[in-house]
Amino acid sequence: MPLTTTDEIVLGARERNAGAGAFNVVQIEHAQAIVAGAEAAGLPVILQISENTARYHGSLEPIGLATLAIARRAAVPVAVHLDHAESLDLVREAVALGFRSVMFDASKLPYEENLAATRETTDYCHRHDVWVEAELGEVGGKDGAHAPGVRTDPEEARAFVTATAVDSLAVAVGSSHAMVTRDAVLDFELIARLREAVGVPLVLHGSSGVGDVDLAWAVSAGMTKVNVATHLNKAFTRAVRTHLEEQPGTVDPRRYLGPARDAVAHEVTHLLQVLAADVELSRT
Repeated sequence: MPLTTTDEIVLGARERNAGAGAFNVVQIEHAQAIVAGAEAAGLPVILQISENTARYHGSLEPIGLATLAIARRAAVPVAVHLDHAESLDLVREAVALGFRSVMFDASKLPYEENLAATRETTDYCHRHDVWVEAELGEVGGKDGAHAPGVRTDPEEARAFVTATAVDSLAVAVGSSHAMVTRDAVLDFELIARLREAVGVPLVLHGSSGVGDVDLAWAVSAGMTKVNVATHLNKAFTRAVRTHLEEQPGTVDPRRYLGPARDAVAHEVTHLLQVLAADVELSRT
């Protein structure tokens, strides 16, 4: 199947009042697993490669080209997205490789500098028909916008989107990066207010820390693109650890990476089904 664009997946999900699952690739087994999980669910998916992962592999090209190749062979719509890029040079590299969307993260900069850098990136990407996600305030786990208690202001979000012309916005509503427990408390009222204020799809970072029920409620309230990384890494590592504990003499890495890949695929199928569910927002 031809490579799909992120905007097709995200805007399609938004029209259906559903969520679009975006899962982070760390190595080739992750990309294979995410696609397998999406195929089992019969739903589209977004494969994300972060700047940290590109650095781990020495550059974006090796893992980027492998991920693009896996995406092109999928039986369901798959998009490939650059996640948390902090430099325009990396954005340019991703665009040259064939990525159709990027998340530019200048959130560590003061507001005016963030705005200017994001606008420059958006102008470049739009000239190349590439979709842009940005972040207003640093998303948490790093003492930023998604740190406990920090929330995105709807009026500031509206002004930022207007000034930068971004296509989607990551917002702070109670989740945090790299959580290993699923007990984050989301502000559903704020999600609804942000959706009213901002004309572009909203993105939830730190979704690994959010339970299934709250993920479905978040989508119902107005969240569209939902990013998941740590939750998949937990499943991957747990499967590797279990195999090696049960068969400590294993030396062929395929013997434990295979089960780890299967575990991730199972989680992706489940989460995509959660995000696709049409639930009525009601809390007592």
